[in-house]
Amino acid sequence: MRELETAHADLRPRRVVVVGQGYVGLPLAVRAAEAGHLVVGYDIDADRVKRLMIGESYVEDIPESRLRPLLASGAYCPSVETSDCAHFDVAVITVPTPLRDGTPDLSHVEDAARLLGRHLRRGATVVLESTTYPGTTEELLAPLLERVSGLTAGADFHLGYSPERIDPGNRTWTLENTPKVVSGVDTASRAAVHHFYASLVETVVPVADCRVAELTKLLENTFRHVNIALVNELAVLSHDLGIDIWAAIDAAATKPFGFMPFTPGPGVGGHCLPIDPSYLSWRVQRTLGRTIRFVELANDVNNHMPDHVVQRVTAGLNERRTPVNGARILLLGLAYKADTGDIRESPARRVAELLISMGADVKAADPHVPAYQHPFGFTAVQRVEVTPECLKSSDAVILLADHDAFDYSAITAHAPYVLDCRRRLTGANTESL
Repeated sequence: MRELETAHADLRPRRVVVVGQGYVGLPLAVRAAEAGHLVVGYDIDADRVKRLMIGESYVEDIPESRLRPLLASGAYCPSVETSDCAHFDVAVITVPTPLRDGTPDLSHVEDAARLLGRHLRRGATVVLESTTYPGTTEELLAPLLERVSGLTAGADFHLGYSPERIDPGNRTWTLENTPKVVSGVDTASRAAVHHFYASLVETVVPVADCRVAELTKLLENTFRHVNIALVNELAVLSHDLGIDIWAAIDAAATKPFGFMPFTPGPGVGGHCLPIDPSYLSWRVQRTLGRTIRFVELANDVNNHMPDHVVQRVTAGLNERRTPVNGARILLLGLAYKADTGDIRESPARRVAELLISMGADVKAADPHVPAYQHPFGFTAVQRVEVTPECLKSSDAVILLADHDAFDYSAITAHAPYVLDCRRRLTGANTESL
């Protein structure tokens, strides 16, 4: 591919703008700055930007030891000023794409397009990383950029899509060593996007067009969503049948082909599983008038796992002659996964809400979630430290996120009753989900 060869021949540092400085945008901005680019990390959240400007990171994958040298050198500049986005060579959009009443909300992508369109120059490259439905880059983003800038995608500027694959808290697979899928609206755009990411990551995987790349992201997460739903439903049924689902998973995992182990839990969280598959379902329904039954079934199963957790705790308390109404219940873990402070779509919120509605006195502990991100404010659910006294005074303890920071021996020794949703504990006072 001649365009790709030409792109790789140009190794000069680029002026890069990363729109959105969250769990995806901040690691990308930091990595680009470390790779030698001059990076502006733009975000509309003034408080977030103020914290970044003083070298304070709110994303655990980016320690302050990485952030502060880049600030000092000027390689990375966080900003809320739209004027700082001018003169970019490469711009990457990493803004949220939530669902609103089951419909994709791309307002943040649209706002980013209008911002970048005002500063777009001939020869520049724009990449969308935000999760979305197939067709977004060419049908929504390109027309917006063209209308605002007066330029034409492909002919005047490069445009592509590269799905983010950030896994918060994963120390094995990072941004740098996770293969990066890239695409473009034409061959030259794909080459430009390829060239940029090749300066950041070890492996770049080009695909034919943007819709393939957009579908790739949804396929990856729908695969996980459906398989987690399968094992969650089996966990519910196995408990009713008196069968140890965890033992069955361990046994099945010994098969060297045709099986991949997934484990049950209190529900799914983050952006990827609760939201991404619904983007695909929405697109198929709107375009083809059909439904993706697997996604709908997976949503139903995974969305109701917090209900199952509460039912199990209620039954466990009843066996101990303690009603839920008035029971002191301690939730361990507010984040949706272990060793991260990510509370997006965390099932802990639903578990707490259900217990509170039944009259329980609910407290919570999570060493990774700072006070300002506490999902329940400071009244409905009290934050506590996991002390022996706190454990002893609880009628039930529910392990929702198995952070390594928890003292599991203390939990087993002092808690009178534990529902372990992550299979981290053993003991006469412990039940596994």
